[in-house]
Amino acid sequence: MGSFHITVNGQSREGAAPPVHLNLLDWLRDAGLTGAKEGCAEGECGACAIMIARPDAAGGSRWTSINACLTPALACNGQEIVTSEGLGTSPGPGSVEDLHPVQQEMAYRGGSQCGFCTPGFVCSMAAEYYRPERTPVSAAEVGEETGPNGFDLHALSGNLCRCTGYRPIKDAAYALGSPQGDDPLFERQSVAAPRACPTEVRGESSAFIRPSSLAELAQRYAEQPDAVLLAGGTDVGVETNIRHTRPETVLAVDHLDDLRTFRFEEDHAELGAAMTLSELERRLDGRIPLLGQLFPQFASRLIRNSATFGGNLGTGSPIGDSAPVLLALDASLVLYSTAGERTVPISEYFTGYRQTVRRPGELIRAVRIPMPLASTTAFYKVAKRRFDDISSVSTAFAMHIDDGRVSSIRIGMGGVAATPIRALAAEQTLLGRPWTEETAREASAAMTAESTPMDDHRASSRYRSAMLEQSMMRFFAQYRPSEFAGVIS
Repeated sequence: MGSFHITVNGQSREGAAPPVHLNLLDWLRDAGLTGAKEGCAEGECGACAIMIARPDAAGGSRWTSINACLTPALACNGQEIVTSEGLGTSPGPGSVEDLHPVQQEMAYRGGSQCGFCTPGFVCSMAAEYYRPERTPVSAAEVGEETGPNGFDLHALSGNLCRCTGYRPIKDAAYALGSPQGDDPLFERQSVAAPRACPTEVRGESSAFIRPSSLAELAQRYAEQPDAVLLAGGTDVGVETNIRHTRPETVLAVDHLDDLRTFRFEEDHAELGAAMTLSELERRLDGRIPLLGQLFPQFASRLIRNSATFGGNLGTGSPIGDSAPVLLALDASLVLYSTAGERTVPISEYFTGYRQTVRRPGELIRAVRIPMPLASTTAFYKVAKRRFDDISSVSTAFAMHIDDGRVSSIRIGMGGVAATPIRALAAEQTLLGRPWTEETAREASAAMTAESTPMDDHRASSRYRSAMLEQSMMRFFAQYRPSEFAGVIS
C-alpha cells in the first residue's frame, strides 16, 4: 500500500496509506476529529471546511480554507492541516478564555445555533483572519462585503447556514481584530509550507500517483491515458462522492512547477493550468480585468482555493465559467504530452459535448492570453444563486471602440450549446458599426439566433435565449456611447 504522513493540528501522524478513494473528511472523522461534517458532499455547503498550509509567494505559508469532502486524503500526504479542533484550547465547559478569537466572536455574537455548520464557518473565517493582506480600511472602503477590519465576506461565500441567519456570523467576522504576535498559527505563516512529496500508493484495484516531474507525469499519462488527472479535486471529488466512481489510476498534478507558471511576456500572459483560481486572482491583482470580473462569480472562495483552469477546461463542460471568458480574451491552451508541446486556440479546443481536441495522454499545461487586452470588457453570469452555483447562462465581452465604432469584438457564451462558443454572427453584426442601441439590439438578436439552448432543471430554452438577449443590452447599458471619447454621429 505505501506510507502516509500528515500533520494535523500540530501533531504528526504516520501510518498505512488510506484507500485511494477515501476523502480527507472521512479520514479525519475516522481519526476522531468530527468537527468537520458532511453536508452536501459536493463542496457547496462548507460544513467540511478545514485549513491547509499553502506556499505563499513571499516564501512563507498561507492558511487556506478548503473542502475536506472533495480532497482525497492521499493528496495531503506530507501536508499540514488544521481543523476546528486545532484552533482553540478551551479547558472545559463554560470557559471561553482559551477559545480562538474567531470561536470567541462566533459564540459571543450568537453565530451558532444547531452548530452543524459552525466548524466550517470557523475554519473559513480563521483563514481570512490570518490573510496577510487583511488590514483595517477607511470608512469609505467599508461596504456590504468588506468590514472595517478588512474582512472580505467572500471568504464565507462557500459556507451555508440554515438556522442562524447570516447577520450574527457577519457581525462576528467584522468584529475580529488582528492576529497577535504570540499566536502560533500566525507565527507559523512565516515558515515555508511543506512541499508536496512524490507519492505512489497502490491498492487492490486502484493507484494514486504524484509524479516528481512533468516528464514523469507525461510518461505515466501516455501509458495510462484513462487515468484521472487530479489538481484541486473540485470535479473529481464530486464524481467520487456522488457517483461513486473509482478510477483505476489517479495522477496528482497540482504541485508541478511546470504547470504553475505565471509570467507576462510582451505579447502574452501565461497562467499555469494547475495554479488555483485564488492564487491567480491574488497574483493578477486586476491586471486582466475580465478575469477580475470572473473570479468573484466562480463558485465560492472554498472552491476557488482548490479549482484550476486546467480542471475547469479539462472536463470539456459547456457550462464551465472560465471558457466564455477565455473565448472573449482570445486565449490559447498549451497542451503537453510525450510527443511535445502544441498550442491550440480555445475557439478550436471544444469539439462536442464534453469532447475536446486533446489526444490520448495529452494534458493542459498552461493558458496563454494575448496582449494587449481589449479596453472594454464584461462578464455576466445567470444562476439561481449569486455565488456558489453553476451558471445557467454566462456571457463574456471584450471590445475596442475607435471613433465611436466597434473596431474589434469577441463574445464568449456558455450554457447555450453543446460546447462553449463564440458569438460569431453577433460579432460580425457589431464589427465596424457605430456603437448604438440599434446596433446592440441587432447583435442581441444574432446572439439568440446562433445559440441552441436546451431545457433542463436549471433553466428552460426560452429563458436562456432571453438571458442571452439581455446580456448584450446590459453590456450596452453599462458602456453607453457617452463612456467613450469618440463622438457617434
